[in-house]
Amino acid sequence: MPKITINDVSRVAGVSVATVDRVLNRRPGVRAQTVERVESAIRELNYQPDRLAARLARSRDIRFCFVLPAAHNSFAARLREEVTAIAEHMARERVTIDMRVTDVFAAASLTRMLEDVGREAYDGVAVVALDHPGVREAINSLTEQGVTVVTLVSDVPSSKRVHYAGIDNSAAGRTAASLLGRFAGGRSGKAGLIAGSTELRDHIERQFGFEQVIGHEFPKLKILPVRQVRDEPQRVEAAARAMLREHSDLIGIYHAGGGTQGLISALESEPKRKDLICIAHELTPHTRRALIKGTIAAVINQDPGHEARSAVRVLLAHAENVPLLMEQEHIRIGVFIRDNLP
Repeated sequence: MPKITINDVSRVAGVSVATVDRVLNRRPGVRAQTVERVESAIRELNYQPDRLAARLARSRDIRFCFVLPAAHNSFAARLREEVTAIAEHMARERVTIDMRVTDVFAAASLTRMLEDVGREAYDGVAVVALDHPGVREAINSLTEQGVTVVTLVSDVPSSKRVHYAGIDNSAAGRTAASLLGRFAGGRSGKAGLIAGSTELRDHIERQFGFEQVIGHEFPKLKILPVRQVRDEPQRVEAAARAMLREHSDLIGIYHAGGGTQGLISALESEPKRKDLICIAHELTPHTRRALIKGTIAAVINQDPGHEARSAVRVLLAHAENVPLLMEQEHIRIGVFIRDNLP
């Protein structure tokens, strides 16, 4: 079957190729009745624009920027690796993806980074965002400049970003609570909670979901005050050691952020606490080994590759005015125990 071209759409709609191009690219100056004729012809012919050809016809590449955590933990490193791989692939398709790293736990640093990005000619920005007024204002400013913004991993829902590429973090926290509570088997005691920051939306929502389910379904477990560790392995280790030292009736720990190698180090130095139930996030080489050894009971996982690819698809769709298949952009929660490791 011959490929349908823009010339075919032009012929069926009874308009010029230039008019079809204006409709496809949502440019003004075309009457509503003409737009309807062109769109009807597109549907009738099932015309699929050649997006690569359109990019080649542009005077410059489409340009995106990813603003990612500078943190030294396994998940942040893997996210940076995934974006680097996508950038190498998309460069062949006239899409340039730059990557900048900063301390996403520091509102002032992240805000300055977004303001700096706004001074360059980017078509879209993806950012691991802190839910802070300064960051929200920087996102809104980018949007007002005509830059499409997608939040990645952690959201700022009150901002003017167009899409969030990440898991349902409240559901992740509820899942962690259900696992820890069930593994506890009715025992009474305390449950520790470690998070990166209560200003990161994903960590706040995980904490909320965890506390909600423990409070309602496992009343024999008392949740200790959350300890914030900025996803730094050394600080995670210190927080876990303090919990172990201060609470002899500690039943389990939910680590809601990154830097889990610190938690593993603390647990494996306490051989007397083998009955401790630990739930962590992200399947990494560290957590995989800990699952196999029994140091961690379960891992709640999100796919950083899927998140990064989803962000690029959304940014591209907005840059090229094409529809999205939103089901493809749903990021699912994975749960791994020792017996179902991939």
